[in-house]
Amino acid sequence: MSTATLAPLVREDVGPALPAERGPWSRGVLDVLRGDAGGEQAFVAAVPADPLADDDLQLALYLCYELHYAGFAGVDARLEWDPNLLTLRRTMEDAFERALRADVPVSVPTVPPDPVAALSHAIAAADGPSLSTFMVERGSSGHFREFAMHRSLYQRKEADPHTWAIPRVHGPAKAALAQIQMGEYGDGRPSEVHAELFAVTMRALGLDGTYGAYLDQAPGPTLATVNLISLFGLHRRLRGALLGHLAVFEMTSVEPMARYSDALRRLGVAASARRFYDAHVVADAEHAQVAARMIAAAVEADPELAADVQFGAGAALQVERRFAEHLLRAWTRGQSSLRARA
Repeated sequence: MSTATLAPLVREDVGPALPAERGPWSRGVLDVLRGDAGGEQAFVAAVPADPLADDDLQLALYLCYELHYAGFAGVDARLEWDPNLLTLRRTMEDAFERALRADVPVSVPTVPPDPVAALSHAIAAADGPSLSTFMVERGSSGHFREFAMHRSLYQRKEADPHTWAIPRVHGPAKAALAQIQMGEYGDGRPSEVHAELFAVTMRALGLDGTYGAYLDQAPGPTLATVNLISLFGLHRRLRGALLGHLAVFEMTSVEPMARYSDALRRLGVAASARRFYDAHVVADAEHAQVAARMIAAAVEADPELAADVQFGAGAALQVERRFAEHLLRAWTRGQSSLRARA
């Protein structure tokens, strides 16, 4: 097929607008996305001291990953597989993963433990502040609005990154994963898709529920929580980490979701804003049990996944701890936890 035949098939994506650059990493990616001449030469930058929190690197990585989801308005959809971007993404991913593995060491015993018991132990041993407790006890409407703006970067694509695992596992693990994902997608009812319920919550809070609306204001620790799932989801070698991440999400969400709903009730926010959280209280109580079966089946079928399941769970807990610390540190100082609008 000739290039002339292919050209009319190329379209520009219609996702959110591109954000402002934050440094050399995001500038290099944005140059390519905008079609600026010489953009492929802009990929020389030092790896930051803390890749898990760096605003510039995390934004650049998010931009690369987002091409596999909704894309960006005015950006050629073919750039999803642009070799220059993939080369840069690999460099950033290596820095991101190295930092994660340094923070989340995983020991592999001679006799592997029960993988579900290992997850439960990791959850019980996790430390760090509780955002949901803060919200239900003393969070203000302003705090909750900021929290929703942060979370919108993931919640408006909720479940999509984890769905990458479906073709990468088999048998009972695949069936359990598909059961969880169907619930996240509303069991076939468009109005009950969890990502859409979050848009309802945002509008009830007076926010813009449009996909990607607050990307420009999301700091590095927020973007890291989203990029982590994309990292795991887009690499088959990390499928065990993706399953561990999902299992931790499902096994730790019921009580926090109930607190967020109670916080909104205390703040006098309309019941429609609580539907997202109330739905998770119900769904995730079941999903936690299904996730345990999924992990047990996946590790039984492929015992080598056990270490990565633990790594994925630990990484999820670590980036969430950093995220919570970022928000509470800012709020304790009477400051916004968001970046200033560009």
